[in-house]
Amino acid sequence: MSSNPVVETVASLMPRAKAELAELVAFKSVADFDQYPRSESEGAANWIADALRSEGFQDVALLDTPDGTQSVYGYLPGPEGAKTVLLYAHYDVQPPLDEAAWTTPPFELVERDGRWYGRGSADCKGGVVMHLLALRALKANGGVPVHVKVIVEGSEEQGTGGLERYAEQHPELLTADTIVIGDAGNFRAGLPTVTATLRGMTLVRVQVDTLEGNLHSGQFGGAAPDALAALIRVLDSLRAKDGSTTVDGLAGEAAWDGLQYEEQAFREDAKVLDGVELIGSGTVADRVWARPAVTVLGIDCPPVVGATPSVQAGARALISLRVPPGVDAVEATKLLQAHVEAHTPWGARVSTERIGQGQAFRADTSSPAYASMAEAMAVAYPGQEMQSAGMGGSIPLCNTLASLYPDTEILLIGLSEPEAQIHAVNESVSPDELERLSVAEALFLRNYAAS
Repeated sequence: MSSNPVVETVASLMPRAKAELAELVAFKSVADFDQYPRSESEGAANWIADALRSEGFQDVALLDTPDGTQSVYGYLPGPEGAKTVLLYAHYDVQPPLDEAAWTTPPFELVERDGRWYGRGSADCKGGVVMHLLALRALKANGGVPVHVKVIVEGSEEQGTGGLERYAEQHPELLTADTIVIGDAGNFRAGLPTVTATLRGMTLVRVQVDTLEGNLHSGQFGGAAPDALAALIRVLDSLRAKDGSTTVDGLAGEAAWDGLQYEEQAFREDAKVLDGVELIGSGTVADRVWARPAVTVLGIDCPPVVGATPSVQAGARALISLRVPPGVDAVEATKLLQAHVEAHTPWGARVSTERIGQGQAFRADTSSPAYASMAEAMAVAYPGQEMQSAGMGGSIPLCNTLASLYPDTEILLIGLSEPEAQIHAVNESVSPDELERLSVAEALFLRNYAAS
């Protein structure tokens, strides 16, 4: 990066940033309190509240949201008459999956091969640290030129909508001229990117029942209806032969006309095994940014170890459906539930329950805030022009904020580039990305204040 006081300040703060991220990663803040203690999430929330207070934030509060989790809020006043910018991140994380598969402990930040490994390092505790770095760099170089609100969510990964409902009940709290969502990522490490679209999401739990109780497969198998087999039939009906998502009544042929995702690069990013085909049709960008995608997240049935020769009386699954911009998530949920019911074989009893939902999002990349961000990223990433890309994941709060504040500009940046492997084993963050994006955010706030 070129010689610039903000650039130099952020570089000098990186050792502190690493130490703070290590403290945050150590909290096992999975917002599923059947798996992890509530105290771990509360510890992370209090850490963030203390960090905001130490930076001079006012009105710092732990907000009890309707889903039983806490979001952290703070307000840093700027010059009189200045614009207001809301900075968003989340401190809750995905479970580490198979802890034994991690090279190093998931809740311990470890440096290896130029990256920092640990659950939440990129998604999204690194985003919290990014916001802190940007503000500290500005304070050390003339001050923060805007009013800043910070909101750090405690249940984004669960999709339970706590902060969305809280914002709807308290619409004045998060009002701002521009919102920076620090929960996205560059298309590739070193390529500055703003995320222009997000797919929405719905989570549906499916229960299939056929018998009053399990039966001996030798005595009854062949005629007794097997609930697990029925469920497998239902789940298989959600994909065409090529793997494309097929939900009755849900369009799946949209095309992405922006930055493209080369197939070989995707295979490498996704670590697809040699000889295994990608699923779906159209370009990779079509499939991951512009079209619906169904995923079976889990199935409740007997594990292989300890299984008995039985016909199963009941089975259930959790299904995720990602829906692209232009598709209403509420309607998509209804179509998914209707599809499951229509494709359940043998008259089996089936019930569906929606347990999470969020709308898709599309940003206005022609807005003044995007021009300010492009200028900032040109300094943070010399020789690189800012790109706009889609993101297949969901941040339900985005659409809520867009609905509550239709005149507010929303930008999405962050640390979740492909090498970060968020939600997977061995999640990591690039310290270079953390440094550059902190510079970009700081310079954006300065540029935007003057625009």
